[in-house]
Amino acid sequence: MKEETNNNYVFVDSQNLNLSIRKLGWRLDFRRFRVYLKEKYSVAKAFLFIGYVEGNNELYKFLQEAGFICIFKPTLKYKDGTTKGNCDAELVLQAMIEYENYDKAMVVTGDGDFYCLIKYLAEKDKLKAVIVPNRFKFSALLKFRICRPYLRFMNDLKGKLAYKKEKTL
Repeated sequence: MKEETNNNYVFVDSQNLNLSIRKLGWRLDFRRFRVYLKEKYSVAKAFLFIGYVEGNNELYKFLQEAGFICIFKPTLKYKDGTTKGNCDAELVLQAMIEYENYDKAMVVTGDGDFYCLIKYLAEKDKLKAVIVPNRFKFSALLKFRICRPYLRFMNDLKGKLAYKKEKTL
């Protein structure tokens, strides 16, 4: 029987998570998601990697109050109006900085750019799970044999984790 771990850390690719869930037609309730991670996977610390956009301070405050440790990346605004703040390197670096502090790590993403981190953690028996937001649209790299046993999908979690507007009287 495998030893149960209860000092697990999760590293969340917020852009991939948010866009993937929205493509499924629902919005994630981050507060409920944090509780889910704690209860289901014994997550002690949850790192959320997010591009910093001036004016989104209420969002960042909410995420921190929900129990996420936000790691910000400066964003660039392009002439076409799009904003870019790729946090991939920060997520990998933080997972390695924290390596000695957790029993097992989890990564929330469908992005194949994290394959090298996921493979390394699996080989070192430090990977608990890879939570993929959308089972129908994620990188083929995460379908490799070494990753497959760790894959968990969020498609069926809408009832449990979808944001529900508070009813006003």
